[in-house]
Amino acid sequence: MRSLQGVDGKLVVEALADVGNILRSLDTATCIGCITRPLRLLFDDVRDCPKSAGDPSYSSGRELETIPMFMTRCPAEIDAARQPELACLQSLLFDEERSPEELARLYKNEGNEYFKEKDYGKAVLSYTEGLKKKCQDPELGAVLLTNRAAAQARLGNYRSALNDAIQARRLKPSHLKAIVRGALCHLELKNFSEAVEWCEEGLQIDPKEKKLLEVRAKASKLKRIEERDVRKAKVMERKEQSRKESLLAAIKERNIKVVLEPSNEEEEVSDALAEMSLDGFHSDNALGAKVHLDADGSLNWPVLFLYPEHEQTDFIAAFHENTRFIDHLMVMFAELPPWDLERKYLPSNLELYFEDEERAEMHEVNPEHTLLQMLQHRRYFVKAGTPTVLAFVKRSPFSKKYFSSKKVHRL
Repeated sequence: MRSLQGVDGKLVVEALADVGNILRSLDTATCIGCITRPLRLLFDDVRDCPKSAGDPSYSSGRELETIPMFMTRCPAEIDAARQPELACLQSLLFDEERSPEELARLYKNEGNEYFKEKDYGKAVLSYTEGLKKKCQDPELGAVLLTNRAAAQARLGNYRSALNDAIQARRLKPSHLKAIVRGALCHLELKNFSEAVEWCEEGLQIDPKEKKLLEVRAKASKLKRIEERDVRKAKVMERKEQSRKESLLAAIKERNIKVVLEPSNEEEEVSDALAEMSLDGFHSDNALGAKVHLDADGSLNWPVLFLYPEHEQTDFIAAFHENTRFIDHLMVMFAELPPWDLERKYLPSNLELYFEDEERAEMHEVNPEHTLLQMLQHRRYFVKAGTPTVLAFVKRSPFSKKYFSSKKVHRL
């Protein structure tokens, strides 16, 4: 509704006079008095008001906004004490003495107005009130449900919208708007097969329905893409399964012992991985590196080097099982690390160990040995998919203190 601010006062007076004549002819005099009283006051005010909209005292537009007949927007909540005119109009519109069909139609119209204003939440409430009247007209019921489905869809509530479309079709199977709305909801919910099915049923009613033709084409295309992706995923799943089986067979063949995931708060160890599930073996290292078989059928492991004296670490993402430890030490310490202020961490000055936590024992590792030789040691267990090696400076005070509470198996 347009505001009357800036309109010539004579035209306003003439318009209000016409409205007053119409209202005075109505039978509901008591309620209409609530409406005509402010209008009659406005007649006097408008006749005396300035004709120029630029005059600072011209305020009829703001005053008109307080009168129901000229409001451009209804308040969210109506206070009967402060807004008796609006409360009276509300009681006139939604008089419970009206038939259920009349009331349902009024709520439908109210919902439509909210929908036009893009106030979809209030539109849903209005359509819901109309449905509560339980009118016996299936056409009207189907319209209310379909309209509510449209409002729910605008709010992103596609599941609720779809349920309304289904209910609308039960009331009137040939209701084309309900079919269109349901097809759109299925499309949004990625139910592409169902969307195509709904479109086919709707096109039997109207073969030229443009929206259904568009939805069917889009849903059919997305359905083909989805089916293709499912096929690709299954192929990849089979390849991954085969890769895991080959990997576990290689580990078992080498007699490498792996600690499984904790079960019932106790760690289980499988010497030959006979009971190990394919999903139970993984790497918990920060980089996500995992043991893998290369093209030559050799195992490559992520390996963690610990330097307890300085609380430092080194990580090798792919340590070939047949590579010697000294080969990696030569590369890692080709330049002294910044934390080695005493310049003690030279490859020839380091001792390597692995720890048997279960027995609180340390086993020295020969730097000339390969990774595979360490992994095949009778007391070595791979934990979290990442072999770990501790490096100490030979005969250092720190290593002596570190080993003081542990049994050490030296070379």
